[in-house]
Amino acid sequence: MFSSSGNAGLWRSGQQAVAFRIRFAAIHCEALLLTLADLNSLFSKTNAIVLDGGLATELERQGNDLNHKLWSARLLLTDPSAIRNAHKSYLEAGAGCITTASYQASVPGLVAVGIPEEQAKKLLKDSVSIAQQAVAEFLERPCRQGEIDRPIVAASIGPYGAFLADGSEYRGNYGVSDDELRDFHAERLHVICQAQPDLLACETIPSMQEAEVLRDLLVESTDAMAWVSFSCVDGEHICDGTSIQKVAALFENCQQVFAIGLNCTAPQYVRSLIEKIRVAGPSKRVVVYPNSGQVYNPHGRIWTGTSSASEFGELAKEWRKAGATLIGGCCQTGPEHILAIRKAIDG
Repeated sequence: MFSSSGNAGLWRSGQQAVAFRIRFAAIHCEALLLTLADLNSLFSKTNAIVLDGGLATELERQGNDLNHKLWSARLLLTDPSAIRNAHKSYLEAGAGCITTASYQASVPGLVAVGIPEEQAKKLLKDSVSIAQQAVAEFLERPCRQGEIDRPIVAASIGPYGAFLADGSEYRGNYGVSDDELRDFHAERLHVICQAQPDLLACETIPSMQEAEVLRDLLVESTDAMAWVSFSCVDGEHICDGTSIQKVAALFENCQQVFAIGLNCTAPQYVRSLIEKIRVAGPSKRVVVYPNSGQVYNPHGRIWTGTSSASEFGELAKEWRKAGATLIGGCCQTGPEHILAIRKAIDG
């Protein structure tokens, strides 16, 4: 999930790390809406759950300037209605699950740009309530796409590298300790769970280190159901070079994780990755939402190449046959891609 912003500044890991140290045993997520039984019931009624596409892609298409340290999370403060409208665009295209605008939002990241700490926490919670409002407004419409009675809200838990905003979510070489990563993720999980999302989407995870930290935090929680998806460089490895099978195996016995997969990855690698994930995590569902197929030029900060929504839909059909049961899109995919997935899956 590409962040087009510059460096957000390093989180001071000394005094602030002590202040932010929240052990996950104290986090209460018991109000989360979906249990594993609920999810299994949903999957029994549908061929696959269609996810949304790139939130930032749709926000930019609608004319919003996201060239900011906070990327799309800036709109939580300046224009929440734009986020709500983008969510509804995906719901209207047939998405059965939308992901909140919290990928690049964190308390230290928001504080670093001058937002008071309590307001920063409120903005994190707002990311969930905005998505929930979009679902409520969508459900008021008489004619709507999809097979799920009430679309799911997944709270985006982006990697530490998204906070750094220096592209390190595609390398995973943060140069921080496990405790620093734990403190960072624990606080955000603590805050965002209070808003009662349906699920947690731990996404664009680039490294074994961060995967292990998230697994431990999720194991120590009570009810928070999550998927974990990795950013991958080829059909075998995540961004730090670890094999996808090795990181998938981390979560095979993690009861809080119901699905393992990939996002922000080139579509040509998806089928191979699905096959390897199914071997390493046979009891888990597979979630895939790759990029459109266009290539990002970091120097010019532009995407090059073309993307066909209809071709993306045909690929989605193949991913479903390979075993994926949650399918959507990431960077440079829009409502047209989600509509194509919906038609391909239904067909």
